[in-house]
Amino acid sequence: MSRTSFDWTTGYPSRRLPVFGRNIVSTSHPLAAQAGLRMLAQGGNAIDAAIAAAAAMTIVEPCSNGLGSDAFAIVWDGSTLHGLNASGCAPAAWTPEYFRARHGADAKAPPKRGWDSVTVPGAVSAWAALSAKFGKLPFEELLQPAIDIAERGYAVPVVVQQKWGWAAELPELTTQPGFAEVFLPHGRAPQVGELFRLPGAARTLRLIAQTRGEAFYRGEIAAAAEAHARAHGGAMRASDFAAYAPRWVEPIAQDYLGHRLHEIPPNGQGIAALIALGILKQFDLQGLAPDSTAAQHLQIEAMKLAFADVYRYVAEPASMEVTPAQMLDAGYLAQRATLIDPKRAQDFGAGNPVKGGTIYLTAADERGMMVSFIQSNYMGFGSGVVVPEYGLSLQNRGHGFTLDAKSPNLVAPGKRPFHTIIPAFLTKDGAPQMSFGVMGGNMQPQGHLQTLVRMLAFGQQPQAACDAPRWRFNQGRSINVEPEMPAATVQGLRDLGHQVENFQDSYQDFGAGQFIWRLGDPAVEGYVAASDPRRDGLAAAF
Repeated sequence: MSRTSFDWTTGYPSRRLPVFGRNIVSTSHPLAAQAGLRMLAQGGNAIDAAIAAAAAMTIVEPCSNGLGSDAFAIVWDGSTLHGLNASGCAPAAWTPEYFRARHGADAKAPPKRGWDSVTVPGAVSAWAALSAKFGKLPFEELLQPAIDIAERGYAVPVVVQQKWGWAAELPELTTQPGFAEVFLPHGRAPQVGELFRLPGAARTLRLIAQTRGEAFYRGEIAAAAEAHARAHGGAMRASDFAAYAPRWVEPIAQDYLGHRLHEIPPNGQGIAALIALGILKQFDLQGLAPDSTAAQHLQIEAMKLAFADVYRYVAEPASMEVTPAQMLDAGYLAQRATLIDPKRAQDFGAGNPVKGGTIYLTAADERGMMVSFIQSNYMGFGSGVVVPEYGLSLQNRGHGFTLDAKSPNLVAPGKRPFHTIIPAFLTKDGAPQMSFGVMGGNMQPQGHLQTLVRMLAFGQQPQAACDAPRWRFNQGRSINVEPEMPAATVQGLRDLGHQVENFQDSYQDFGAGQFIWRLGDPAVEGYVAASDPRRDGLAAAF
């Protein structure tokens, strides 16, 4: 039977409306949202839903994440917040000397692709840890929707196909071992609406389900990863997998307009959003129009100051010269705010705070549990390395290290690199208000800042804040803006000295978010959710 030949590139403007319900799952792919909702309908809780959705996402959006991803989560269990850092560690063989011997004496960082960019994957450990601590349903049941999708296949959606097609043109990906065999089965990326299966991933998911992840870290899958690495010159070993464990951490926070934003502490960049909010507290944003040049300029400049410190100081906590508390000190941030000139754009350096291709999803249930969860390969398909028989596509987070001996992010055995993926959570008066996140490289804290300011300073509802045009800071005075941003605002930013550059890839450039806002008693009023139109996503509820 021939496939219908639609033109998938044309269409009329459309908008999404907020979704209301007592049980909600919001993800960037409808099948994953339904997988999570299925767990809630079977009596599971928000954790069960998030795990089912996350597992499904590894299958339906492989251009952003996979079974070899890393992950982070923030959980409201009904009474308190819990943070989980499931970012992977460097193999035991990784040293600066290792990389210089393999990639040249002038190498600055581990490579972008290949086995020498792969740290131990943490996502599967996150699923197992979250289930063990908070889940209701048997772990094996949570992965069944993903197994079904991998075995039976799914029709590739529009935005995922665009990203997949772009990746298929990159030799740095397509020449990696296993990539073309798994992700280019006909010598090309799948077309929109074309059926795609991942039987190897289904096999891996079954092993993970049956062993609560043990087969992944201390069994058959780890052994297969080592064999593949050895065959292709990589240093990863099964012992590196076996030595890995995720970490429960205390979220860090910043108050803003009667609410408190919570982020995972370093080695992630979530602290950038907290710094920027702390700086913006020194200005009366509420007295400005939300889409005005003045409002956007202040946010851009605050974000620049935040990134200047984050890129200078953030790493694995044990290697940092300063603490997160020092970086978030109110007096220090007030002093940093004085550097902002409302009349011109600037290029900021780091201060001195010392005294003397990612998926995001969220789920909430009527009993009050809320989960903010993110997992990613990094740079789309990650390292490009795939262990074919297991459908195991691996992240390239090792590229986040440096070989600069003066940097706190210097590569070392067992160390975690600087990380971009960050879940977020908002509370008010100690009670949960919103679980949310915005995926997309260094756009993530920028997306957290912009959407939160729209909701808290300007009263925009979550879907409107999600839909609104965004800017993206790059470096120096360079920014990108979405074409929907008012022309007068864009010209105003140029007049202030911002270098507004053209953009190419809206999938990555401006991020994509999911939001669940608590309306009151979860069992009575429930929640309202938003899902970003920049992806194929869905907020599903009952």
